[in-house]
Amino acid sequence: MFKNLTALKQSNPALQQYLIITANYWAFTLTDGALRMLIVLHFHQLGYDALAIAFLFLFYEFFGVVTNLLGGWLGARFGLNKTMQAGLVLQIVALSMLLVPNGLLSVAWVMAAQALSGIAKDLNKMSAKSAIKQLIPSNAEAKLYQWVALLTGSKNSLKGVGFFLGAGLLAAFGFHQAILIMVCGLILVCLTSWFLLRKDLGRASYKPKFREIFSTSRAVNILSAARLCLFASRDVWFAVALPVYLASELAWNHWQAGAFIASWIIAYGIIQGLAPRLTGHKKNAAAPDGKAALTWASLLLLAPSLLALALTSQIAPQTLTIIGLMLFGFLFAINSSVHSFLIVHYAKADGASLDVGFYYMANALGRLLGTLASGYLYMQQGFIACLLASCALIICTALISLALPRHGH
Repeated sequence: MFKNLTALKQSNPALQQYLIITANYWAFTLTDGALRMLIVLHFHQLGYDALAIAFLFLFYEFFGVVTNLLGGWLGARFGLNKTMQAGLVLQIVALSMLLVPNGLLSVAWVMAAQALSGIAKDLNKMSAKSAIKQLIPSNAEAKLYQWVALLTGSKNSLKGVGFFLGAGLLAAFGFHQAILIMVCGLILVCLTSWFLLRKDLGRASYKPKFREIFSTSRAVNILSAARLCLFASRDVWFAVALPVYLASELAWNHWQAGAFIASWIIAYGIIQGLAPRLTGHKKNAAAPDGKAALTWASLLLLAPSLLALALTSQIAPQTLTIIGLMLFGFLFAINSSVHSFLIVHYAKADGASLDVGFYYMANALGRLLGTLASGYLYMQQGFIACLLASCALIICTALISLALPRHGH
């Protein structure tokens, strides 16, 4: 076995490293999606209400902000191999915490496990995205865009698949057996990638100081601000308001809403993976720049604004909501993919994880703020108010994108 692993390690090193990073990221993402569905369904069966279940994921989102900020520094100082492996190990610990008997699965205990899982997720994601910068020559922007789009898109599709996987494992094996199966799978992935990944992958040639966790790059700072507004614009209506709206206003049951959102995420990931083709940036063509980010952010405004306008008519709200979600998913996937390429492109080659970590800190903060605003606005003003807030945040994204660098400037 180890002879075969050594042979793989010596053949086409860049592609081999990319495939290992992608497989690692895929395995983690499957368990991440499956774990979320397992917790939602299992604790629903135990009699927890929707608000209590939502609190189980609060720390998962909050710790993403801190982890991305510190994780980029750790990756540059100690290597992305170590931070990626640390993410896997923490996910194994988080899963193992849920193997205790049901009587010990308190809200506080599960929130602590989800906090670890949130830290693990962002360490793994930051490491995977940063590592690609080390594998592509600086003059191969179109290829970099394709590799980033494929990694990002496949991850999101597999997260949606993970929702179905979690439901299937729960039905077939029960909660504790399902968790144990995922723990065993991740241990195998962890051991394999530890042997195959370069030990110095992503490690800076110098020892970055702690104050360097904050980016000094103007392009990275502008893109990070745009990313914060972009993801807040999604979660301000998608995170809390949409599932509640589907259940309370459209009378969908939990299975209908869950299956639809999981399918939406899978389709969203597929669009992200196809973004280089859909945006016209094929091989040997110029990669996206600030103008592309501005164009796609402006187009994204169509979805929530038209949906808000249509829902005020109260005509076929279910059909209009589905169409609006499909349009938003398509346009948001392109926006996200363009942003994901730009951060890897803007990140400095030596210690790329510092810039990438700062950017994904802004991403996590946008998600957190959007989620909190989603619940508050829906309770105070309703679903259309959440859509209008999304419009305002998309306008902010577009205005900030005006300052992004463009080709030839």
